Amino acid sequence: MFATVAVLAAVAAGLAGCGDDPSDTSSESSPAPSASADTDLASKVPDAIKSDGKILVGTDSSYAPNEFLDTDGKTIKGFDIDLFTAVAQKLGLKAEFVTAGFDDIIPGIGSGKYEIGVSSFTINDERKQTVNMVSYFNAGTQWATKKGTKINPDDVCGQKIAVQKGTVQVDDITARSKKCTDAGKKAITIDQYAGQDQATASVVSGKDAATLADSPIAAYAVEQSNGQLELAGDIYDAAPYGYVVKKDQTDFAQAIADATKALIADGTYKTVLEKWGVDAGAITDPAVNP
Repeated sequence: MFATVAVLAAVAAGLAGCGDDPSDTSSESSPAPSASADTDLASKVPDAIKSDGKILVGTDSSYAPNEFLDTDGKTIKGFDIDLFTAVAQKLGLKAEFVTAGFDDIIPGIGSGKYEIGVSSFTINDERKQTVNMVSYFNAGTQWATKKGTKINPDDVCGQKIAVQKGTVQVDDITARSKKCTDAGKKAITIDQYAGQDQATASVVSGKDAATLADSPIAAYAVEQSNGQLELAGDIYDAAPYGYVVKKDQTDFAQAIADATKALIADGTYKTVLEKWGVDAGAITDPAVNP
């Protein structure tokens, strides 16, 4: 994957710990800011969830700095982890995070395998057809490439591009490839990976010319690459992230939105985002299915 074993150790640890295996594994989460429970909000938690005082959270722990494994290979950390831990505390719950494949999380919520999904899900109409989504952050798409490689995201026909499966970036790059072929140019070779850490590694190794991901993830990957990567082009298509809950749990979704609003009001929200250097994506009005 990487050019050398040393590079693999340095970059993979920084990008996403050792989250290459997308199979479900229970994991510990890193300490997060403490939030006091709100009894009114806690009363809106479904009985099936609050019965044991925990909420089971599906998350793809390969998406640094939002959710990723620490160097111990089991502790899940990141801005999403810290923020939702505080949201859960407002609801009188303890968040228990479980590593899962990104595109398995929403089906897992529908089946009851997970009680919520917290994994940098961009809110879109397709997802809102099957689940409720609660906005809490704003992110766009950003490209990254190997240092010194000149890439124009609007002209990558015939090149090999890395992307994580199940993300909005798959639709993005697929549409770009169709535009290429419609113009009589070569299609883009789209290499899809289970985790964004693997997609980023493919660019570092030279297998792929570039990758595209959510803006905080691309920026963090560049920061952690020891000068091997650089950003390409501007951030575009900004859209909110959403917590994912069952379609029939609208009242619970609203309670999550209200808990997030409370964290914004008391400053916890700002503290978490600044800790992870993602405060540019802060929002002021969490909402259900915006």
